[in-house]
Amino acid sequence: MPPPTDDEWIGPLYDRYGASLYRYAAMVLADPAGAADVVQTVFVSLLKRRASPEFDERYLRRATRNECFSTLRKRRRDVLASAAPILESVEGRRDRPDERLALERALRDLPPEQR
Repeated sequence: MPPPTDDEWIGPLYDRYGASLYRYAAMVLADPAGAADVVQTVFVSLLKRRASPEFDERYLRRATRNECFSTLRKRRRDVLASAAPILESVEGRRDRPDERLALERALRDLPPEQR
């Protein structure tokens, strides 16, 4: 018996687990569009690897979690790379660059709503 084609296994796998993986990704990312992208990326990676269609929910959930964390890391890098300095430089004898940079790093580590 020949192995199943991609159409024979990926559709049913998505039908069975897609919604729960989406909800999980949306919970982790707090972003519905990002969650949809993550789930799509997970299933596309399964197709690219031409992996065996015998996946369980734990594997798919772990792959989704890993992709969510990769997305969060990328977002954080993008924000840090594009962010202008939060604190202004103060001229004079009270300006301590090392202290200002440490404070700026601490402020960047806060979630955006707490900044």
